[in-house]
Amino acid sequence: MSPRRPPEPVLDAALVGVALADAWAHVDVRDRPTLACAVLGALALAVRRRLPLVTFALALPTALVTDSVVAPMVALYTLSSLNRHRLLLGGCALSYAIIDFLPWPWSSMDATELGQTNNLFHLSYTLATAAAPVFLGQLVQARRELSLRLADISEAREHERLLTAQSVLAKERAQLAREMHDVVSHQVSLIAVQAGALQVGSQDPETRQAAATIRRLSVQTLDELRHMVSVLRASGSSPTELTPQPSLADLQRLVDASGIEAKLEAELPEELAPTVQRAVYRTVQEALTNVRKHAPGATATVRVGHRDGVLTTTVTNTAPTRHALALPSAHVGLVGLAQRAELLGGTVTSGPTTQGGYELCLELPVERNR
Repeated sequence: MSPRRPPEPVLDAALVGVALADAWAHVDVRDRPTLACAVLGALALAVRRRLPLVTFALALPTALVTDSVVAPMVALYTLSSLNRHRLLLGGCALSYAIIDFLPWPWSSMDATELGQTNNLFHLSYTLATAAAPVFLGQLVQARRELSLRLADISEAREHERLLTAQSVLAKERAQLAREMHDVVSHQVSLIAVQAGALQVGSQDPETRQAAATIRRLSVQTLDELRHMVSVLRASGSSPTELTPQPSLADLQRLVDASGIEAKLEAELPEELAPTVQRAVYRTVQEALTNVRKHAPGATATVRVGHRDGVLTTTVTNTAPTRHALALPSAHVGLVGLAQRAELLGGTVTSGPTTQGGYELCLELPVERNR
C-alpha cells in the first residue's frame, strides 16, 4: 500500500517555505532588489500548478541574481510534469542552465575565462542540473498517465467480465428455453390431443367432462409455457446440453408414443456423438409434435440414414384428414432446431410436399462431430 501524499496546498506551502529559506541563506538582506527577486520567485511557487510557465518565468531571475536553486528547479520540474511540449521544455532547461552558469552582473564576465577547464566542468554540471528536473517531471507525467490507463483497463476488464457473465446467462436461458419447449410442450400437447380425442369419441358425460377439463388445463399450460419461453429465450446458445439427455436408442419409443400412426426406418453408423444423437432425437420429436398439432389424422414416416459422411433425418407426413385443434404455439420449435443444427455444422430444411403433406429434413456431418 502506497503512503498517502499530503494535500496539495500543504505541499505547495512547504515548498514556498523551503524556497524562502534557501533565499534567506544565499541572499544578503541588505540587497533589497536581489532579495525582492528571490522572494518573488519563492512566492510564485504557490501558483505553480495553475500557471506553471508563469511560475518558471518569475523564478528564473532568482537563478540569475542569486545562488538559490530551489525555486527555479521546482518551477522547472512542475512545468515538465504538466507539459508535453518537448521543445518548450528543452528551451526552458537550456535557459536555466545558461543563466545559472553566467556570472552576475554580466559586466564582470571575462570571455577568456569561459574556455578554461574548470568552467567547462561547471557548464556540464549546470546542464545536468537543468536536465534533471525535466527528466523527473516527464517521468512523473508518464507514471500518472500510465496509472490512468491502468485504471481504464481495469474498468474495461470489469465491464468485459460483466458482459461475459451476462452472455453466459443468456446462453443458459436459451438452453433452458429450448429444452423446455422440446420436452414439456411435446408431452403436454400429446395430453391435449388425446384429451380432445377422448372428449369427441366418448359417450359417457363424466368422461367427456373430465377430458374437456384435461384439455383445457393442457391448453392453459401450453399458453403459460409459451410466455415463459418468451422470457427465457435470449440470443446465443451452446452445444452443451442439460442432463440427462435422450439418445437414438430412445427413438423407437418416441415414435411409438407419438400418438399418431408413424413408422421408423433407421440405418445408423456406429458410435455417433451424443450431440448428434440428441439433435436427431429432438428433430424427430419436434416434427412428430407438429404433425399431431397441425395435421390430425396424418401418418408419418421417420427415416434416418447415413451417406457420404452426412447423417440425414427426414420426417414426412401425409395430408391431414381432420381440422387441427387450436393450440397455442411459441413459434420457436423450428428456430431452435435450426440453431442446434448450425452449432453442429448442419442444416434444417422444411416445407410442404406435393401430396399435401409436410417434410422436415436434418443433415449433420458425422466426422466433424466425433
